Amino acid sequence: MANTNKPLYSLALPDKCCTAETGCFFDGSLRNVVSEPIYVQKVYDAALFNLQGLTTVTGQPFTPVLGAGARILRILDVRCRKFFNPANINDPRNLVATPTTTVAGAEFVQDGCGRPVTVIGPDGTASENLLFVDTEECDELGKGTPIFGTQSIEITGNVIVEIDAVIADHKKCEKTVTLSANVPIAKEGAPLVLTNFFELCIPSVFDTAFLPRFTEFCNISCESRLATNSIMRDIMIDPNTGAVRVNLIIALCVTCEKKIVVPVQLCVLSTGFPVLQADVSPICTTFPQLFPDQIDKKRPCPPRKWSEEGLEASAEGTVEEASLE
Repeated sequence: MANTNKPLYSLALPDKCCTAETGCFFDGSLRNVVSEPIYVQKVYDAALFNLQGLTTVTGQPFTPVLGAGARILRILDVRCRKFFNPANINDPRNLVATPTTTVAGAEFVQDGCGRPVTVIGPDGTASENLLFVDTEECDELGKGTPIFGTQSIEITGNVIVEIDAVIADHKKCEKTVTLSANVPIAKEGAPLVLTNFFELCIPSVFDTAFLPRFTEFCNISCESRLATNSIMRDIMIDPNTGAVRVNLIIALCVTCEKKIVVPVQLCVLSTGFPVLQADVSPICTTFPQLFPDQIDKKRPCPPRKWSEEGLEASAEGTVEEASLE
């Protein structure tokens, strides 16, 4: 009889994506939930802004070369993504959005030499500026003090544009190709500048051990299309070499967020430390802890253990109470 339990093998490529494991688990019961004090940065006010800019590109070369006599029949998709060189974070071709902010109604704290004092933020870099403003008047009312600001965002670097197209070669055979180009948007000496205005609310600078901190961060994406949405007008193909040049419109989409944060101690509900399943070593039988055990006296109550005798006694007591009534 043939063995039908043989493993099945497939030539398909493995899944390129994955799912993460955080080590956090909640069984739905509040018995294991306790209050924990944590020392973090609290957001006292925040503002979100969406900005956009347009740039046009004329005669941008694309690769690969299609060959002599080739022509494009139709466009399937046009994609755009920002360029980033992981081998050089300072590569001028990396697409970056650099914000520059000035405030009115408050001052950035300086070190005496005209340099603003920066502190380490949650991103691990010196990305937060200390702010000071006389908040006494609004403190008496139990409210925050407003400040106003102007932000200029300088965009420099390149984007990657990819075009999926159906072409016909010199033998009139149709096939799908992906054309790509590294398109420069703006250089460091002549950036694309976007401007916006904002208002934020600052808590007291007197009733706190820490001065409020101002932080901001931005992310940028792009969208692209043919300049006039016409293959005949926007795509030029050299009949002898098959070199492709394209006219494009590229939209730069920027999201920026500004926050006022202050270090505080908060009480939060927690189910404990994350627990990950580690690969067992063939040599070691025990491993050290990464975090110390809890030392506070208030621990979650252990779950009740119900026995069959206890359940029967409880049921009998309920019946007796009902009969007495």
